[in-house]
Amino acid sequence: MTDAAALPGQPRGGVLSGRATARAHCVLAPNPSAMTLDGTNTWILAEPDARSAVVIDPGPLDEGHLRHVLETAERLGKRVDLTLLTHGHPDHAEGAARFAELSRTPVRALDPALRLGEEGLAAGDVVRTGGLELRVVPTPGHTADSLSFHLPDEGSVLTGDTVLGRGTTVVAHPDGRLGDYLASLRRLRSLTVDDGVSTVLPGHGPVLEDAQGALDFYLAHRAERLAQVEAAVGQGFGTAPEVVAHVYADVDRSLWPAAELSVRAQLAYLRERGAGHG
Repeated sequence: MTDAAALPGQPRGGVLSGRATARAHCVLAPNPSAMTLDGTNTWILAEPDARSAVVIDPGPLDEGHLRHVLETAERLGKRVDLTLLTHGHPDHAEGAARFAELSRTPVRALDPALRLGEEGLAAGDVVRTGGLELRVVPTPGHTADSLSFHLPDEGSVLTGDTVLGRGTTVVAHPDGRLGDYLASLRRLRSLTVDDGVSTVLPGHGPVLEDAQGALDFYLAHRAERLAQVEAAVGQGFGTAPEVVAHVYADVDRSLWPAAELSVRAQLAYLRERGAGHG
């Protein structure tokens, strides 16, 4: 058995649902799968002594889960005043409209199609509710509309699917782009250096207690995979399925469709980089 402390990012052990930090409480959605790990992490955020709370990523359209999120907030002595989305994938956002009905809250997101209310989210925005401060960090790459949320008062960042608590994420080509994703990883890493971010609160999987270590691993992993894909192309593997079968031979075949999305993003990145160098 691998020592958890030796894994990238130092994933926290124990149950996933429950209090993660002084301001963040996780409610795990009942949608486990190979792609969603243990399920979607729905986050309730609030200042310890405040009544107002923010919910990030209500999750799938599961009535029991959505009501459980509200009941958990109430048990914590909080009133949900706002719902935010890290991105529009159904396992994070499908339940947002119904949750907005139940909680009577607006929904803010980067994608206008996901918003319920007049306000969206954009780079540089600061969301304040009940004394809580959340800084919006654009992190496109997994999807074009991916956002992260920085909690400066406790040195944590909520990353949606940009950084997971276990394993690595998919660059969901064609919406996701590898160049954007690499820039997003570097942007998040800069938070660990310049802003004291030490903790990752991911969209799936356990809390990571070494944010910089996790991001270094992600950047190294992407560089390694890109080199493998480039080598495979040089060896004559010309299509995405051929590259997947060659490069991801050690990966469970059930994950190959997702791997193919990332390979398509890598192939597009290599073509763009080659064109850029004439």
